[in-house]
Amino acid sequence: MFDNLFEAYTLNATLTLKNRILMAPLTRCMADDDLVPTEAMVAYYARRAEAGLIISEATIIRPDGQGYPNTPGLFNGAQIAGWRKVTDAVHHAGGKIFAQLWHTGRVAHPHFFSASGTTAVMAPSAVSVEGSVPRMRQLTYQVPTPVTDDDMAQLVADYAQAAANAIDAGFDGVEIHGANGYLIDQFLHHDSNRRDDDYGQTPENMARFPLAVVDAICDRIGNDRTALRVSPGAYFNMAADSRDRPVFDYLLSQLESRELAYLHIGIFDDSMTFDYLEGTASAYVRKHYANTLVGVGCYSADTGSAAIADNKFDLLAIGRPFIANPDYVAKVRDNQPLVAYSDDMLTQLS
Repeated sequence: MFDNLFEAYTLNATLTLKNRILMAPLTRCMADDDLVPTEAMVAYYARRAEAGLIISEATIIRPDGQGYPNTPGLFNGAQIAGWRKVTDAVHHAGGKIFAQLWHTGRVAHPHFFSASGTTAVMAPSAVSVEGSVPRMRQLTYQVPTPVTDDDMAQLVADYAQAAANAIDAGFDGVEIHGANGYLIDQFLHHDSNRRDDDYGQTPENMARFPLAVVDAICDRIGNDRTALRVSPGAYFNMAADSRDRPVFDYLLSQLESRELAYLHIGIFDDSMTFDYLEGTASAYVRKHYANTLVGVGCYSADTGSAAIADNKFDLLAIGRPFIANPDYVAKVRDNQPLVAYSDDMLTQLS
């Protein structure tokens, strides 16, 4: 029934996936207080190694990128060593794993990183998000400090270093988190980017920093091991703006020539439509990007297989069902019933 999901898929000359089912990045907040992966995380990822590719939970590139409790990092030796235990276990089980590299931008909170010597929250513009930090409702978001040219140069260098750290930690590659209202995505939407310099107003300017990050990481570890997640439809910590469409038209045209390992849609539910994209985010990206595309967003094996057959995307990322079913791939292959996901599973790591 789902034969196309179990076909091997060649990303490039370096990487071939054993099937088309990816484990989507799933923030679990289960690192230790030093943001080092734990032994429980080693077992958690190893149990899901039958996926064609695991994309790790979002992993911060430097201390001031943290916006949630106990999210892992990739910026010091202990964190690299902790992730090495994870990647070794995944590889021993026959799997492949990419690290998702993350800076939360204006969604960060100094509660997590003030001990590192800064209390500034960094973003393209001094425009805050409303509300409070998930799991820590006593912490409300603050107005960010617009990044300077020097800040952006350092951020680009830190992204590249985190990518090199990921390879040192044994990851097969990295996915840059450029979606879901976090730092890179904040440059790409008019709601959060109100700059009037070389990084704002026009599509070329607004895409300048994201593309600099992509290029720096490709130069450091190779474009064959570099992927990107994008959210052309503003829907999370971001207000929609029809002017965003030309920004993503330009961005996608630039990305296509860089021959990344893949491009991944950032969306919670891919049935969501956007007027300025003339439909769903995945349909828009497929129309403007011819290389490998990963679809995600409330797909089942059935609907995801049908979408691949209809050429809507090439690979299917599965999120919450992988939390509830470590053996998701085997269950789908053997047509076995799935355990239903429930939110109380977020406090467990199994």
